[in-house]
Amino acid sequence: MLEAAGLKIAVQTPRVDEEAAKASLRANGMKPRDQADMLAELKALSVSRNLPDFVIGADQMLAIEGEVLDKPKDVAEARAHLLRLRGRTHELITAAVVAREGAIIWRHIDTPKLKMRAFSDAFLDDYMARAGEATLRSVGAYQLEGLGAQLFERVEGDYFSVLGLPLLPLLAFLREHGVAQA
Repeated sequence: MLEAAGLKIAVQTPRVDEEAAKASLRANGMKPRDQADMLAELKALSVSRNLPDFVIGADQMLAIEGEVLDKPKDVAEARAHLLRLRGRTHELITAAVVAREGAIIWRHIDTPKLKMRAFSDAFLDDYMARAGEATLRSVGAYQLEGLGAQLFERVEGDYFSVLGLPLLPLLAFLREHGVAQA
């Protein structure tokens, strides 16, 4: 998204054990909103400690009726996620954090709400056959920017946040700091 918006970026994998971090945050009773924010922060800080540049960390949580769904581990779990979401509204809590030299200098959390339509089992079978392994790339087992759009009845909130990054507020911050063109 950032490159498509005209920014030159370098991608560096954070040294964060996300599964262990999630387990710890959940064991401490942290709400999904705070989990997403903390994971984004951990990612940004792990990369920024020795860098003078801005480092962006992001994370996303899917919350439905008090339950959090993680990225599916396999196609069977992706199917189960979609069955759980079918006909219901869920939230995609999307957090982004900017760090510099080991300090947090900006954060933003957005929470789009998505209502999945009550699709048929035949539709789900076709969707799973067509989407395949792509269903494993997102917490909801769908990509709204592609075939996954067919799953939805309504989307309330920022499109970019649904895709995983609150892009417009982040770009505004980057423009204010001379990183993106004003």
